[in-house]
Amino acid sequence: MTEKLDLVKGNEAVAMGALDAGCLYYFGYPITPQSDIPEYLSYYLPKLGGEFVQAESEVAAINMLLGAAATGVRAMTSSSSPGISLMQEGLSYIAGSEIPIVIVNMSRSGPGLGGIAPSQGDYFQAVKGGGHGDYHLLVLAPASVQELYDLTIIAFELAEKYRNPTMILGDAMVGQMKEPLLRKPPEQIVEFPKDWALTGAKGRPQRVLKSLYLKDGELTAHNWKLSKKYEAMKREEIRFEEVFTEDAELVVVAFGSAARICRTAVMMARGRGMKVGLFRPITLFPYPEPQMIHLAERGVDFFVVELNTGQMLEDVKIAVQKRDIKFFGKPPGTLPTPEEIFAEIDRIYSSRGEN
Repeated sequence: MTEKLDLVKGNEAVAMGALDAGCLYYFGYPITPQSDIPEYLSYYLPKLGGEFVQAESEVAAINMLLGAAATGVRAMTSSSSPGISLMQEGLSYIAGSEIPIVIVNMSRSGPGLGGIAPSQGDYFQAVKGGGHGDYHLLVLAPASVQELYDLTIIAFELAEKYRNPTMILGDAMVGQMKEPLLRKPPEQIVEFPKDWALTGAKGRPQRVLKSLYLKDGELTAHNWKLSKKYEAMKREEIRFEEVFTEDAELVVVAFGSAARICRTAVMMARGRGMKVGLFRPITLFPYPEPQMIHLAERGVDFFVVELNTGQMLEDVKIAVQKRDIKFFGKPPGTLPTPEEIFAEIDRIYSSRGEN
């Protein structure tokens, strides 16, 4: 049944999405700014017959998650930047064992303990594989409370479809803000075959989930198998949003909370007759590289905006190659205003063709 809610915090939207996706198992450890997620689930999961476990640490939480998800149940964890760092070894084991889980990172300022303000400094960690080995998470970057809810439901589906850990990469801004939410649970939860799950071997051959391969050539074959899966994600799962790109001469590229600020700045530019558009990647892996290439082939220039010193910027450069790319970074501690971004757009737009 669809429910229209006037004001919902982003973190709570994630928890609602998880419940509506059929998640009944949560393992985690509190850390600002995402603690509303475990708080919400600790109340509702027992009422629904599920399990909530506050582990003794993030290291314990990710390994509990590995064990639970290996049985085929929908399970998740959430944390924030330093906590996610502690989970990296476990995430590598989960990716290597092809166990579907959902992990939420409401990222905060770093490096180190940094602070609790919003940051997009975890892009590299999320997209390039923060743990050891040759693997990828499937990474979704919401920019609103509604998307936090919707993409959490999608994350569980994608995790099972590809037997792969899937991350929701938010930050302190989208996690703590409140917006209206249309809560619309799926009429039927999309599930996939679980002939890999460890459910007891009575009456059938045993199943093995592992990431240790010691026989000659065995690990090589396993890594190529994983690689084919990541290539399938690139073909089938790219998500993005375009605003005013049809006639744009300059395209602003931003994800998550930074894209919210940039959208206002783009509207300001349009109001002044500038042909400026916004390209917002929603999947950070797989990155919308083909769509960026298409824009580059049209001859547009690019302006990348991030709440860091330049991380997604590298993927934009790989995609568009020799096109002119300008960058505006805002490391953690303060947030850019739409006026600040517009001033940069105005300067770049006015100087096009001078170089």
